[in-house]
Amino acid sequence: MLILMEKGATRDQIQAVCDRVRAIGFVPHEIPGSIRTAVGITGNQGAVSPENFMHLPGVAECVPVSKPYKLVSREVKPEPTIVDVRGAKVGEGSLSLMAGPCSVESRDQIFRTAEAVAKSGAKFLRGGAFKPRTSPYAFQGLKEEGLSLLAEVKRNFDLRIVTEVKDTETLGVVAEVADVLQIGARNMQNFSLLEAAGRLRMPVLLKRGISATLQELFMAAEYILSLGNYQVMLCERGIRTFETMTRNTFDLSAVVLIKHYSHLPVIADPSHGVGISWAVPALARASVLAGADGVMVETHPEPDKALSDGQQSLTLDVYRKLAQELGELAEWQARHR
Repeated sequence: MLILMEKGATRDQIQAVCDRVRAIGFVPHEIPGSIRTAVGITGNQGAVSPENFMHLPGVAECVPVSKPYKLVSREVKPEPTIVDVRGAKVGEGSLSLMAGPCSVESRDQIFRTAEAVAKSGAKFLRGGAFKPRTSPYAFQGLKEEGLSLLAEVKRNFDLRIVTEVKDTETLGVVAEVADVLQIGARNMQNFSLLEAAGRLRMPVLLKRGISATLQELFMAAEYILSLGNYQVMLCERGIRTFETMTRNTFDLSAVVLIKHYSHLPVIADPSHGVGISWAVPALARASVLAGADGVMVETHPEPDKALSDGQQSLTLDVYRKLAQELGELAEWQARHR
C-alpha cells in the first residue's frame, strides 16, 4: 500500500503514519515528491486495510500497490528518481556517459583512458579492480592495487568512479574508493551482497543477470531499496539467448520497459550487450533514442592487448567520436520531446 499525504503535511504527521505502520508490524518507507510526501509499506504478505491510516491527520489517500516490486515501481513513485553522484545527476533528463576499460591493468593504461574520458565531457570512469570471471584462470583484476590507481584517477581528473564489487568481504575496501558500486550480472541475485549494498546507502549500478527477466531485476533492486538505499540505477547489459553471432543479445526493449514500469534510472551497456566493438556505436546511439538515462561503454588505449574484453572495447579515438555523437543526439532528443 501507498499512503499519500496531503500537500503541506507536517513532519509530525508523516512520522505518526510511519509509527502506525511499525505498530501493525510492517516497515514504512518515506518517499518525498515534488508536491507531497508518500509512505510506502513493505513486509505485508496481503492487503493492508486503509482504515489503519485514513483517520490520521495529514493522510489524503491510501492506494493499493499491485506489483510485487513495490518500492521500485512507478505505482509507488510516479516521478523519476535522480541519483546524485558527487554533483553528477543521473536521471534528471540529460545523458550520463560512463566509459573506461573492463579492468584496471596498469597506471599508464588507466591514466591514458581517464584523460580521454574526462576530455570527452563524461563524468564517470568505469574500471574493474576486482573482476569475477567465468574461468578461475582468467585475469581477476589488480584488486587493491587497482583500487589505489582508481583513487589516483579520482584525485587527478575529478571523475566519478564506477567499479564492481564482487562479494561482501571486499565491499568495504571497494566502497572507500568507489562513487558507484557496480553489482555485476553474476551477482544480481547475490542477496547477501544486495542487502549489504542496501545498508551502505551509496549509489549502486545493478546489472541485469545473464538470464534474468525484468521482474527478477526489479525484485533484486527491491532488496536494496527495502533497506533504505534509494540511490539505485538499473543496467541492461544483454541476456543469453540462442543467438551465437553476438556475445549476448542486447535487449533494447528493456530500456523502454524499465522506464515505463520503474522510476529508477536505466543505463544501457551495449559493450557487453553485443560483445563486438564495431557494433557498439550503433547500439549506443539506439539506446539514447530509446530513452536511456546513461550509456556505459568500454574503451581501452590498446584493445588488442587488453587483459579482458578487448574484443568489445573501443579505441580511444573511436570512443571520443562516439561520445560527441551521443551528446549531440541527446541534445536533439531533448529539443524534440
